[in-house]
Amino acid sequence: MTFSVIAHDPASGLTGVAVASCVLAVGTRVATARRGVGVVAAQASSQLWHGNAALDLLARGATPQEAVAAVAALSEPEARQLAVVDVGGRVAAWTGPQCEGEAGHRLGEHVSVQGNTLVNGVLDALWAAWEAARGQPLAERLLATLAAGDAAGGDRRGRQSSALLVVGEDDPVDLRVDDAPEPVAELGRLLTVDRAHRIFREAYARHRDGSRVEAVALLRRAQELAPGDRLIRTWAPRIQGGIA
Repeated sequence: MTFSVIAHDPASGLTGVAVASCVLAVGTRVATARRGVGVVAAQASSQLWHGNAALDLLARGATPQEAVAAVAALSEPEARQLAVVDVGGRVAAWTGPQCEGEAGHRLGEHVSVQGNTLVNGVLDALWAAWEAARGQPLAERLLATLAAGDAAGGDRRGRQSSALLVVGEDDPVDLRVDDAPEPVAELGRLLTVDRAHRIFREAYARHRDGSRVEAVALLRRAQELAPGDRLIRTWAPRIQGGIA
């Protein structure tokens, strides 16, 4: 009842997942990540604890293939879907033969795309978009991939929620749209605001250490990304400090 992409970026060391579905709050149900370990997408009839169970296995030295096999060996796996990527970029996935409708997964180098209850062609769209987005930061690449799946029809029942989770740094990207008419588009807006706030925090740090010109330049970049943002607007006068 969901489509997703999980991946590791060897250049940055980041690992992440993007997911969308016609269920409420999919990010609380499907996406699980642990810094220094890996990321799991547990979909279809997977239980809420399956993601953490797979990460526990990775943390103890199991490969993604072993973690997926262990979860698939649990009772009634036929309607479950699971994908795992570790911090080394190794990937594995399972799609049970009784997953609803158009269902499946595709594995590549450092990436897996998967879904069930899909409109025909969604997996192709996810895969093509991932390849086309080479060179983008991982969060943006995951989002572009998810957006392509959404544009191709996504979950055949409709749209309700989405999520993006990227770990590997001290400040992870952890964004969720729990209930919205266009959840993937809203997720994209939130990622832009997230980027603006990160730049703003850097601007404030530069302001505090006395680098006023750098601080104002960063502030202006943040304002361009998120014009009218209330937090940035509130603190902007302090950072500008009279610099035109």
